[in-house]
Amino acid sequence: MTAAGHPTIRSSRFTERIVQRIRRDRILLVLAVPGILIILLFRYVPLLGNVIAFQDFQPFLGISESSWVGFDNFRILADPLFLNALTNTLIITLIQVVLVFPAPIIVALLLNSMLAERWKRLVQSILYMPHFLSWVMVVAITQQLLGGTGIINNALRGANLATVNIIGNEDWFFALITSQVIWKDTGWATILFLAALSRIDVGLYEAASVDGASRWRQLWHITLPGLRSIIILLLILRLGEALNVGFEQILLQQPAVGIRASEVLDTYVYNNGIIGGNWGAAAAVGLLKGIVGVVLVLGANKVAHMFGEPGLYDSRSSR
Repeated sequence: MTAAGHPTIRSSRFTERIVQRIRRDRILLVLAVPGILIILLFRYVPLLGNVIAFQDFQPFLGISESSWVGFDNFRILADPLFLNALTNTLIITLIQVVLVFPAPIIVALLLNSMLAERWKRLVQSILYMPHFLSWVMVVAITQQLLGGTGIINNALRGANLATVNIIGNEDWFFALITSQVIWKDTGWATILFLAALSRIDVGLYEAASVDGASRWRQLWHITLPGLRSIIILLLILRLGEALNVGFEQILLQQPAVGIRASEVLDTYVYNNGIIGGNWGAAAAVGLLKGIVGVVLVLGANKVAHMFGEPGLYDSRSSR
């Protein structure tokens, strides 16, 4: 083995590079400290509370005094109410991946094709605004528009036409919450895709146009490949939250539509843990959600590496 290949020398060089990077980026590291502390305090420290999934937890006794029950809390997985919540969650997740996730990509492509920069900025500003409304406001607006005494039904009554029952209708619930998410968050989600589009070399489009490529061919061979990495990254992150389908949004509309159609895992945890006092079982459901999210992220990231994409991180750079 040569001196350059000796493990001690390699380790020394690696340590030296790390020290150099720390010195070079020390200001950025100092600025990142508050954010890191917040993440540790509010994201990682609470993970220790998952221990109550294996206890008959009583708030007045605390974690140290509550009795251990092993895996008894996980028997809730056979509860018909839990299975109903899981089914609704999976259906909503599938709908959001198929319909909600592509929406900002489509809007970003449409905005990018607009020639007048002034009109593009105006449309962007209008699309961004719903993101800053709370779900309380969004649900209230929906009720004012589509409720039994809402604007649309009042107009139908004025025209002697039959009214439509959307708010409180189980058959329309999934479509209703999906349309709310698209209206509220699509504009804001276009920011990342517009930023990625701005990084695509304009010369590629000019060369393709000279070669006679149509707009559709330019979209397929230049634009979409330029967006592929960010699309895969955001899709992986979305899969990590696949079982989080909008707690506040659904909880606010649950009284109108009923438990059977609107119960999801988040509201199930709230109704059984916070309201029902079954803390251990609720924690067990939350723990399983977290495990499923981690597995989905790691699995999707591995698939991305198989197709040559960096995903959340570039596996080649970690070697």
